[in-house]
Amino acid sequence: MGQTIAEKVFSSKVGRTVKPGEYVTAPVDCALMNEAFAMSWLQLNAAGLSKVWDPNKVVVVIDHFVPANSERNASIHALIRGAAKALDLPSYYGEGEGIAHQVMMEKGHARPGDLIVGTDSHTCSYGALGAASTGIGPTEMAYVLAKGELWFLVPESLRMVLNGGLQDRVASKDILLHIAGTYGTEVAQYRSIEFVGDGAEALTIESRMVMSNMAIEIGAKFGIFDADEKTLAYLKGRGQGTLEKIAGDEDASYLATHEIDVSALEPQVACPHSVGNVKPVSEVKGKPVNQAVLGSCTNGRVEDLKAAAEILKGKRVNPATRLLVYPASRDVYLQAMEEGAIRDLAEAGGIICNPSCGPCFGGHVGILSKGETCISSTNRNFKGRMGSPDAEVYLASPATVAASALKGVIADPREV
Repeated sequence: MGQTIAEKVFSSKVGRTVKPGEYVTAPVDCALMNEAFAMSWLQLNAAGLSKVWDPNKVVVVIDHFVPANSERNASIHALIRGAAKALDLPSYYGEGEGIAHQVMMEKGHARPGDLIVGTDSHTCSYGALGAASTGIGPTEMAYVLAKGELWFLVPESLRMVLNGGLQDRVASKDILLHIAGTYGTEVAQYRSIEFVGDGAEALTIESRMVMSNMAIEIGAKFGIFDADEKTLAYLKGRGQGTLEKIAGDEDASYLATHEIDVSALEPQVACPHSVGNVKPVSEVKGKPVNQAVLGSCTNGRVEDLKAAAEILKGKRVNPATRLLVYPASRDVYLQAMEEGAIRDLAEAGGIICNPSCGPCFGGHVGILSKGETCISSTNRNFKGRMGSPDAEVYLASPATVAASALKGVIADPREV
């Protein structure tokens, strides 16, 4: 009997063949932390420990409150800087490099077949590179920092077979939203998803990152693409060590297989207040929007900024709508500047912000007031997530966000 990717990863880590439903204690290849590192470090210290199991396998990125917006958060940042210095962490990136998940992949910390944990639910992003990666809490992370391992339940696996090619200005974000709307936000609860098929193979690495990032929004423990030639090409020159392809076996056992004809999709929109409340853009267009957000760990890459810039170049954002642009990292920002996308977005009236999580989680910028509506390329639209509980957030692709910013209402990017 063959194995799924999740089963292969756990079997490799524990040194024997594992099966779904089995509890295992497995060594991790990398531990990622954002501001939650402060809590994990304090818990480690409370246990009488002042070292981590392997500084070379620890990555720390400050990304949620950048720049610090309060004395409390400034103190948290100061604590993190002090801890990183005391531990002499070679992969401490501070607040200057961007969002942790983008930095992890850019810098080569996520690789095919790796088992990765992080103090953020969207750690599942690295499945785009063939890694089994998932979010954990600060207390669990304190244990990982001490021991370099953690217990896991080997998950059952689902296959999402993507068939066909996407229409113009329809993106991988639309595929994931369609899956959430069709199968529900718990279809993959504590399961591993494998995105396969010719539609999956055709996606760029950046587009795959979008879907793996949002796998958690349908309950998944992991959201994994096969590590293929595109994966190896992306990782060439990033990080160290050998690179190998990984894929599920043809005779592996899957809990279920779902077929999706991506060629039939039109742009999708997740309506308030659930990622699963999805409708085709044709059913919601015309809804006035006060704010449009382009960016985040979901859709803040060069590919995303260029898709928006293509729509807005030479035009102006509607005066009733403010457009906030958050590149996912410093590298993305610089490349998008060199290629002209940042200039096009700025000339169109977009407010270009520093690489960070921005308003995605209601941090300290881009907050919505009572009664306002936002269309965003971020990953969640829960009630009160971006400010007032009486505001509304719609989720869509970068192209749909840009078209909506241009028109001042939710708009179909194929019609502008």
